[in-house]
Formats: sequence, structure tokens, C-alpha cells
Amino acid sequence: MSYEKLDIYNIAFELFIETHALSLKLPNYELYELGSQLRRSADSIVTNIAEGYGRNNYKGDFIRFLTYSQASCDETVCHLSKINRLYPDLSLGFKEKSEQYKLLGGKINNFIKYVQLNWRT
Repeated sequence: MSYEKLDIYNIAFELFIETHALSLKLPNYELYELGSQLRRSADSIVTNIAEGYGRNNYKGDFIRFLTYSQASCDETVCHLSKINRLYPDLSLGFKEKSEQYKLLGGKINNFIKYVQLNWRT
């Protein structure tokens, strides 16, 4: 099996692509500030799932990277909340992404619990 078969990876990857495009709608002065932070945290979710899966022979490492992924998901929701407050005229797309990332965070949390209980190394 590959990390590309994991639902959380596929959801995170698609959200990253959508979030990246959405972030480019921010005002120019935010593209390299809040926009960059948003893109990096969204990318970190996907990357940590992939890297953790690459270490799945070591249960502790796998869980650690999944935890990093979940933390990056929380960070992404935080950035989206800031954008929603600072730019209410753009908020519709960002609010929807925020809700999608909250759902993803729950899925990552459930997968961490699954790995903790069932993963054999």
C-alpha cells in the first residue's frame, strides 16, 4: 500500500490545491505574508502524512508525523479564521475551506487513534 491510498492524504492534497488557488485571491500585500503562511501550513498537512507513511515501520514515528499533520491542519484553520475576519469580502470561499479543514482534522485524529490501536511494526 502507498500513502496515496489513504483518504486523509487525498483529502489533504485536494484541499491544498484548492487552498493554494484561493490564497492567490488575497490582496497583493498579503500574498507573501498571511497567504504564504496559509499555503505552507496547508502543504505541511499533506507532506507530513506522506513522510510519516514512509516511516510506518516505526509506529512511533508514524504517529509523530500524523500529529504534525494534525497540528498543521489546526494552523491552517487559524490562518483561514484570520483571513475571514480581515477580508470579509473574500470570506465565503475561505469559510468553506475552514469547515473542510476542520473535518479533515477530525479524520486525521481518528486515523491517529486507529494507528495507535491497530498498527503493527
